Amino acid sequence: MKRFAASLIGLLAPLLVCAPAAHAATFYVTVAGLGGEPDYVQEFTSEATELDKLLKASGPDNHVQTLTGNQATRAHVEEVLAQVAREAKPEDAFVLTLIGHGSFDGVEYKFNLPGPDISAAQLAALCDRIAATRQLVVNTTSCSGGSIGALERNGRAVVSATKSGTEKNATVFARYWVDALQDPAADTDKSDSLSALEAFEYADRKTAEFYQSQKRLATEHAVFDDTGRQPPVRTASLSTGEGRLLAQLTIVRFGEARRAALDPAKQALLAQKEDLERQIDALKYQKAAMAQADYEQQLKALLIKLAIVQAKLEP
Repeated sequence: MKRFAASLIGLLAPLLVCAPAAHAATFYVTVAGLGGEPDYVQEFTSEATELDKLLKASGPDNHVQTLTGNQATRAHVEEVLAQVAREAKPEDAFVLTLIGHGSFDGVEYKFNLPGPDISAAQLAALCDRIAATRQLVVNTTSCSGGSIGALERNGRAVVSATKSGTEKNATVFARYWVDALQDPAADTDKSDSLSALEAFEYADRKTAEFYQSQKRLATEHAVFDDTGRQPPVRTASLSTGEGRLLAQLTIVRFGEARRAALDPAKQALLAQKEDLERQIDALKYQKAAMAQADYEQQLKALLIKLAIVQAKLEP
């Protein structure tokens, strides 16, 4: 049977293997804002530093910049995002992570930084100048729900630790977002690539478990918007499209995928694999509007291509 499968793949490969995916990079910017109290300063710095290490280890095409302490000023944030705007191409991805405290006065959200704070509208304007067509803002701060309206846009997913600007207590979501990036259990589809949706679901679940274990009333409820046109939600939905962009954004890689990312001989194959997985995810969200036969035919073709590429990636 194995010889037959290998022969079949050998026969089909020239016809079915997809063209090499465009060489794309991911630009990560992480900012740990003003802590105020020593415990918060240590916590925010530690989370940002750990995130920096995990992202840099995930692949050679990751461009990672992290601002902590006195370096995390509005001027430096503007400078780093302007640099990304100069370097990022449309085929690239961009991820901005905010760790710390936020404030919301009922109208405007601000991320607390040493010196002048920066508003959600100012952050959105800086991100709008970045050409990457797949963008993600992960706002783990208190009051972060108040930032969604200014940040949301077609092609940009926004994850927020709180459902609104009125959830003002310090959050724990950030610690579990960082944990997701180093826990293979967060990779629920066992693809060795952690999507933003998988990271969100893991961090959201762990946050809820934290409050339950502490027998405390939950003061944060994580939400996301990745359609750019609808109110934020707590769960993905194939029927409405929520979660589609998050599912297509790879944050880190585990196991064989990480090793392939670091192997020049396998990097192009890994790019093909991840591109096919994104196509399969996109197809699932289109299923409701398709004839069942068309859906099954397209899905089968993509799965065959994926199997061929996966076979070439295996040691």
